[in-house]
Amino acid sequence: MLIKSQKDFFSGLMFMGIGVAFAWGATTYTVGSGARMGPGYFPLMLGIVMAILGGIITFKALVTETENGDKIGKWAWRPLFFILGANLAFGVLLGGLPSIGLPAMGLIAAIYALTLISAKAGEKYILRDVLILATVLAVGSYLAFILLLKLQIQVWPTFITG
Repeated sequence: MLIKSQKDFFSGLMFMGIGVAFAWGATTYTVGSGARMGPGYFPLMLGIVMAILGGIITFKALVTETENGDKIGKWAWRPLFFILGANLAFGVLLGGLPSIGLPAMGLIAAIYALTLISAKAGEKYILRDVLILATVLAVGSYLAFILLLKLQIQVWPTFITG
């Protein structure tokens, strides 16, 4: 078996792995039927579709010829570090860490931190542009989640709201 595109081959395997994990995890919930869907229905269908898509991509990587085998390059450690760190910071700031006494900082602070940290993953970092993006995301998230959907998410840090 000759892999003709390494990028597509490993991408397909990743899609299949995540799809199978989602489908398997969904079976712990009530699946229901198409007419009466349970909480596990959508993740099960999404997992199945992802696994099928991964199978198609993997098969294509084995049969479609690409130039130089479409080799996988070096790992982009900097973007990986900043994107994962930004998501971790968002979760910690949104919910806090009671085990170490860190209070929840709320949605607005978490969005600003997420945007400021993840923007460092790119080639260019212009603080003014990043702050504009963070403001647009914070206002949009407030409008969508707090005002329209009426979700009970803490918006401001606990020491501000009392």
